[in-house]
This record gives sequence, structure tokens and C-alpha cells, in this order.
Amino acid sequence: MSWNDKRPMSPHLQIYKLPITAKLSILHRGTGAVLTIGLILLAIALAGAASGESAWESMHRLLSSWFGYLVLFGFTTSLYYHFCNGVRHLFWDSGMGLDLKSAEKSAIMVLIATVVLTVFTWVIALS
Repeated sequence: MSWNDKRPMSPHLQIYKLPITAKLSILHRGTGAVLTIGLILLAIALAGAASGESAWESMHRLLSSWFGYLVLFGFTTSLYYHFCNGVRHLFWDSGMGLDLKSAEKSAIMVLIATVVLTVFTWVIALS
């Protein structure tokens, strides 16, 4: 293809707007990666607890700092999103909710459920 070719190019992300289902699919993969990292952090925390009081105190100081809370909040949000979207996929696997309108409606329900469950969990955790 020459640079002077006047044929239209296929749309790219600056022109084409991804539908919400595509955005949530990408987010589902991303939260899966975050959960993997979170499980590694959990294993390190458990190793710290098993290693003795001073190791656990160091881990506890890290996790109870503002950065630790931020990491735990992100992990909680990822966990709930991945769970809710997984349930959505189970419905799809049974053949329900595959039309465009239902898929968009269930996408919004997943986002709302994620926010509600995350906030509910953190309200309980911080009280």
C-alpha cells in the first residue's frame, strides 16, 4: 500500500467507540490479572504471618497504610467485578440475555452491583 493511497482506512480507537460489552470484556481480563497479583500478595501476607510476629507486624503496617488500603480496595473491587461479570457470563452460556439490549442492561447491572458490593464491604470493614 502506498502512502498516497486515498482508500478509506479501517476505524481505530480514536474514531471507533467500543460498545460497553467490549469495554467490560477488556476490564474482565484486567481484573483477572489484578486478582492474580492480589493472590500473590495474599500468599506473601500468609507467609509473613507464619514467619513470626515481627514479619507479620511489618506486613500489617504495610497493609494498614493508605497505600495498603488503596491496594486492598482495588483488589476488592476487582474481585466483585470479576465475580459479577462471571455470573453474567454463566447466564450467557445458558443462552439468556444475548440480545444487544439485554447485554447492555446486564453490563450496567454488573457495574452497579460491583460498586454496591465494594462500598458495602468497605463500610463493614472500616466500622
